[in-house]
Amino acid sequence: MPVIQIQPRLKQQVKKVSEVLNIHPFILDLCNQDCTQDELLIPGFFLNESDFRAERIDSFAHLEELVKESEKTRDNWAGERNVYNSKIIEKDLQKIIELFPFVRYRVIGHSVLGKPIHELTIGDAGAPKSVHINASFHANEWITTSVLMKWCKEFLVSLCTNEKHFGLFPIEQFKQTKISLVPLVNPDGVDLVLNGPDHVNFDTDTLLSINEHQPDFNEWKANIRGVDLNNQFPSFWEIEQQRKPKSPSYRDYPGYAPLTEPEAIAMSNLAEKSQFDRLLALHTQGEEIYWGYKGFEPEQSQKTVELFGSLSGYKPVRNLDSYAGYRDWYVHRYSKEGYTIELGKGKNPLPFAQFEEIFQKTRGILWTSLSFAD
Repeated sequence: MPVIQIQPRLKQQVKKVSEVLNIHPFILDLCNQDCTQDELLIPGFFLNESDFRAERIDSFAHLEELVKESEKTRDNWAGERNVYNSKIIEKDLQKIIELFPFVRYRVIGHSVLGKPIHELTIGDAGAPKSVHINASFHANEWITTSVLMKWCKEFLVSLCTNEKHFGLFPIEQFKQTKISLVPLVNPDGVDLVLNGPDHVNFDTDTLLSINEHQPDFNEWKANIRGVDLNNQFPSFWEIEQQRKPKSPSYRDYPGYAPLTEPEAIAMSNLAEKSQFDRLLALHTQGEEIYWGYKGFEPEQSQKTVELFGSLSGYKPVRNLDSYAGYRDWYVHRYSKEGYTIELGKGKNPLPFAQFEEIFQKTRGILWTSLSFAD
């Protein structure tokens, strides 16, 4: 936790402290409500252990000197482009929780192999609206986690300074919209694709059989048991059962019934309890946005997807011959806005060399998803 000792007379000059740190007074106040008079919590700043033990800050020049180098480290960290497996993401999530104490963290469930499925929540607890965004339902679409995590960091750093993006001030969005992020829905499957079968705690012969004895697991979309998590939801699931594989497969097998897999159950429970106003599911590939579902979608969906399309260049597609997906089920069950966003173009897994182009096209969608028409 980035807390330093400071002279109370300096801390009381909130406007000046805010200017020196380049952190909005609202965020400073939010983070320092539980601090003592001589403690200052500086959200987003990387401070060395020696900084915590240093003598109390007794001047604004001293404060400015302390945070100058930390600000560079923060900005470099926020700009990182990472490939995330289940271990790497835990380290980055822990850093987010440490640096931004207003971010709420919980585990919403566990994978087949017992790996945690993480959720971050950002926003005022009393915010009138809520948005959920998830990534890596499909194992070989792991680049979506990289996109979502980088955007999360961008939002948090921008929130501290209240830097405007796409016409939106982050603090206003923080007050109005609670954000739920599940950046790695399928940790077992992603670990399999990225690390190979020898590095997951599952029978290798079984995995090779499910993978049709191909040694390369790049085609693998399913969870570790060979169930496609985005074919697991009770919305016309029977259609997918009839036409998709009848036994575990590296892709498309919907399971022997809806909601048999712990990852799908966790995501279903999350939606049931949270009742989000809008849902975004990040997938690859095709540069398309699926937004309709058999007429269950609300009228507002068309306006929203037109905005998303204009910002990204992605093509809105209303109807698709596909069922039993998480977004499908959500729109069907709640008649609320839901969007499947197919990032990038090419063959999955998309090469990481495409990351920056994909991220820049996706940023506007993620930022404007937080705003609701009056």
